This record gives sequence, structure tokens and C-alpha cells, in this order.
Amino acid sequence: MNHASNPTPPHPDTITTREQLWTLIGGVSVRTKILGIVLTLTVVLGLGVTWEVRTVMQHNLLNELELLGHAYITDLSIRSVAPLKQGDLPALRELLTETVANHPDVRYAFIVDDQNQVIAHSFPDHVPDDLLNLNIADLSAQFLLHDYTNTIAPDGHGHHIHFENHEGHIHEFAALIADDGAETLRVGLSEARLQGVINRTTWQMLLTTAVVGLFGILAAMLLTWLLTRPILALVTATERVRQGDLTVRVPHWADDEIGALADAFNQMTCDLEVSHRAIEEKEAARTRLLAQLINAQEEERKRIARELHDGVGQALTSLLVGLKILNQLDDPAVLQAKAAELRQVATETLENVRLLSRQLRPSALDDLGLAAAVERYLGEFSKLYPALPVDFHADLPNRLPSTVETSLYRIVQEAMTNAARHSGATALSVLLTQRNGQVQAIVEDNGHGFDPDGASRAGSSVGIHGMFERADLLGGRLQIESSEEGTTIYAEIPI
Repeated sequence: MNHASNPTPPHPDTITTREQLWTLIGGVSVRTKILGIVLTLTVVLGLGVTWEVRTVMQHNLLNELELLGHAYITDLSIRSVAPLKQGDLPALRELLTETVANHPDVRYAFIVDDQNQVIAHSFPDHVPDDLLNLNIADLSAQFLLHDYTNTIAPDGHGHHIHFENHEGHIHEFAALIADDGAETLRVGLSEARLQGVINRTTWQMLLTTAVVGLFGILAAMLLTWLLTRPILALVTATERVRQGDLTVRVPHWADDEIGALADAFNQMTCDLEVSHRAIEEKEAARTRLLAQLINAQEEERKRIARELHDGVGQALTSLLVGLKILNQLDDPAVLQAKAAELRQVATETLENVRLLSRQLRPSALDDLGLAAAVERYLGEFSKLYPALPVDFHADLPNRLPSTVETSLYRIVQEAMTNAARHSGATALSVLLTQRNGQVQAIVEDNGHGFDPDGASRAGSSVGIHGMFERADLLGGRLQIESSEEGTTIYAEIPI
């Protein structure tokens, strides 16, 4: 009786492994699968081609180096015969030196006699002892370590050896200058230039592989986007709504169930947006108005307080002290001199108050622009600080937005005032330029400098803090570099 053979049931462990593998693969998105296939093929193909090209180039270029070595040794041997017979050692040295200078691969050349004594060489001082004492027997063992070979020149009178030193791999070619002579010419060529060519080519091919891989990834991303865009758009829009973005809308891809769902989703977000927009607009308007009022008020108060404290406050204190001393004077001449001095202080204080009133809003800034306003301010600055000359240059082809001009004017004004009062400088320069959509202001002095970070942490300089705030409010940046040789304030604001 024949019995049909029953198939062997799969092992439970095999089923479990297959299910786990399928779960792992199935859990990866379609986009990741396509990107993985494209990227893997590109990398494998690119690396394989790069390795093959590098191997072929290295073989061919080293063969070329060997041919060049034989050509150089043959040419130098022929050209060295005449000066060697004539005993013209300077001409012989010049010949070797010019050969090394005119051929980038040649590192050295020298001639020795049958006693291994140097006759002429291309080195600045002398032939290194380790190079002069090389012999074929020692090098043969070294070649085995570096997987190199020792080859004999085609004419049978020379040798070609490889060794390694601090410059890399060196190929030395040696040959008798004449068949009946006892002098040997030795020329060393380096692989450095050829290895550089090989490395650059390798990097270029790797870069090409990366670019090709990038384009492959972009193509794969486009394909997956075309396949999954309706569902992914709904998922992304739902997540953005969950985060509070009610302006999101999904496109109507087709007149099917997904299209109907997209229309319902868009109508829902539209209704929510209308109801929230009115509340947000009212709140935003109130917040902006309050912030602007407080900001403007506080900035103006800080600036005026700083000016009053540094200028008028000190002058009035001096007047009070002078008046107290005045009551104690009996000599009419001294009394009259002290009164004249106090009148001078009062006059200067009045002038400072008038200057402060002009500084609250210079009319030249609105009428003529930033450069003219700074130039006019320099006139007032020179009167207050005649011992501090200012070098001013401006290259502003066009008028700037009002907010930019005002901020830069205040930054320059504050920087100049700080330099005059605190730095002890004897020279000051101001530069205003406009390039690449940026307006730059540079104020530099040669004073004793200070610690900007320490001043900011201590909160001792309201003016520096104000300069930083003015630049930040307009999306710009401000840097302060200070040392014992001086201070440079660099401000840059986009137009």
C-alpha cells in the first residue's frame, strides 16, 4: 500500500520570526521604504565605482611616476657628463638644483663617487646621512614590510627603490653617469602630488555620489508625495489644528470620500477661525498699544534721567558746593573770582539743558537723514569735548526707514558720549555704511577699555543696555569689543 507523504509543518520559531520580520517591514512607511532602496543603491554603486577608479588611477599614476623617474635619471646622466669631466662642481650643483626646482615631483638629486662620497647635491646644506647611507640590502627588507619591490633600470646599470620618510613615499632612481665611470647619480621622486590628485578625484567622485543620492532621494520623495499626499495632508492639518493653528486648509484632491472629508474639515476650521480671529485681533491691538506706550515712555525716561544725572545733576551739585563756599569768603577779589566761576558753571549748565532739549529729537534726522544728523551732532560734540577729535565717514546712498535712522543715531550718540566720558580716549572714529541690505555703524576709540559683559551683568550701564535693545527691536545685532588698546562698537541693522 502506498502512503502519501504529509508535508512537514513549519516550525513555530520560524513562523514567529517571519511574523516579526513582516511586522518590522510593514511598520515602516512607504516613503521610508522607497528612500531606503534608492539611497542603498546609490551608495553601493557610487562607492564601488569610486574604489575601482581610485585603484586604476593609483596604478596608472605610479607607473607614470616610474617612467618619469627613468626619464629624469637618463636626462640628468647625459647632462652631467660634461661638467663632471671638467670638474665644474658649481655648474653641476646648479644643474641638480634647477632640476629639483623645475619638476614638482623631484625632491632631491645628488652624485656620489665609488666611495659613496658626495660630489654635488641639491640640498640647501648637505645630504642627510640616513639617505646617503641607504643600501640595497637594507632596503630589500624594508620593501617587504611595505609591500614594495626593488626594480632594476632598463639599461641594467641602475636601480629603482621605494622607501618612506617624513614626506611620504619616495621613489629613488640611481644610475651610473657613464658606463666606464665611477660616479652614481641618485634622484628621489615623491608620490605626494600624485596622491593629492588621487585623493581629490576620490573626493570629487564621493561628492558626485552624494549629489546623485540627493537627487535620488528628492525623486523618491516626489513619488511618495504623489502617492500619499491626500491622506498625509489630512493628518498634518489635523495635527496643526490640535496645536492651535486654525488657518490650515487641505486641498480638495478628488470628488470621493476623502474629498468630502476635506471639505467638512475646511468648513470646521473656517468657522473656528472666524470666531477666534475677532477675539485675537482685539487682544493683539490692546497688547501692541500698551507695549508701545510703555516702551516709548520708559526709554525716554531712562535717557533723560541718564543725561540729567551725568550732566545737569553734577553741574548743580557743583553750584551748590560753590555757593556754600561763597558765603565763607571775605576777600572781595576772591569773592568776585568765585562768583565769576559759578556764573560760568551756570552758563554751561544752561547750555547743557538746551543741548538736551535738542537731543530729544534732532530735526536734522527727519529733514536730512542719518548722515547729516550725525554730522551736525559732531559739531555739538566737538564743543563739549574739544580734546577728542572725531574722524567721521558716511556712505549712505539713500534715505533709510525712520525707525532705522532713529535707532542708529541713538546708538552712535550713546557710543560717542560713553567714549568721551569714560574711556580716556584721544581719538574717535565713526563710520556709517550700507551694503547687502544692511546698515552698519562702527564707533571706535583708543581709550583704556572696559568689560562689556561685566557692565551688563552688573546693570551699571543703562546706555549700553539701551543700545542692545534698539538693535534687537529692529532685528539687528550689536557687538562690543574692548581691550586695553580701545573699544569698538559694531551695530548692524537690516533694511
